[in-house]
This record gives sequence, C-alpha cells and structure tokens, in this order.
Amino acid sequence: MKKILVINGPNLNFLGIREKKIYGDRDYDFLVKTVKEKAESLGCEVEIFQSNHEGAIIDRIQEAYSDGTEGIVINPGAYTHYSYAIRDALASVEEIPKVEVHLSDITARESFRSVSVTAEVCQKQIFGHGIDGYCEALQFLVEM
Repeated sequence: MKKILVINGPNLNFLGIREKKIYGDRDYDFLVKTVKEKAESLGCEVEIFQSNHEGAIIDRIQEAYSDGTEGIVINPGAYTHYSYAIRDALASVEEIPKVEVHLSDITARESFRSVSVTAEVCQKQIFGHGIDGYCEALQFLVEM
C-alpha cells in the first residue's frame, strides 16, 4: 500500500469561506473527504496536513523523508510564488515523487500567480481542476 502525504498551505482551511467565485463553495472538510475517498479507491494510505505556517510545512516535508511517505501532493497556496524555503525542502526529499496542485488556474489570475518556485522540484503540476486536481495527483503518484 502506497503512503501519500497531502500538504495544504495557507488559507486552504478557509475553502468555502474565502473568494467563492474563485475557489467555489465546497469547504475544507469536503476536500479532505474527497481525497480520502479517492485514496481508498486507489488502495493507498493518505495523510492530510494543513498549515498556515511556512515552518510547519517545511517540518512536515522533512519528516516525510523518514516516515515511509512514498509520494507528496502539495498545494503550497501563496507560498508557491515566493517560498524558496519550501522549494528547498521539497528538493531535499528528491527520492519522494511530488505533485503540485492548485484549485484555480494560476496562469489566468494575477501575474504573480503564474510563477511557481516550487513546481520545478515536483514531477508534475496540476492547476485549474478544482478539487479533482487532488484526485488526479493521487492517481499519478499511484501509477508511478
């Protein structure tokens, strides 16, 4: 059974509350439920972690190095665009395949959102598919 870690960055816990025109009205609990159901259907174990704090995200990525994690799905939120610290943490666990996910189409929004400093250390980037993007990321990791 593959063990996959799903990391959600800042403000993802406010799904269904913040900017509904961009992110929709489904809340974070719905995201978690959907990811868990998809993981179960794929026969993999999933842990879902969310933090609004950069250091906590880095700590969790580093823990993945030795806790048996076999794949990481990460939505770094706004950290995507400027956190070289999270980028370096992802790069440091190079043997763990990683997929970056974004609910919205980051290329069709404000210009700063089209730049991802974290994507280059991931095997794949999925954006604009909403919560389904997480399911696609899980499927990709399981098939690797």
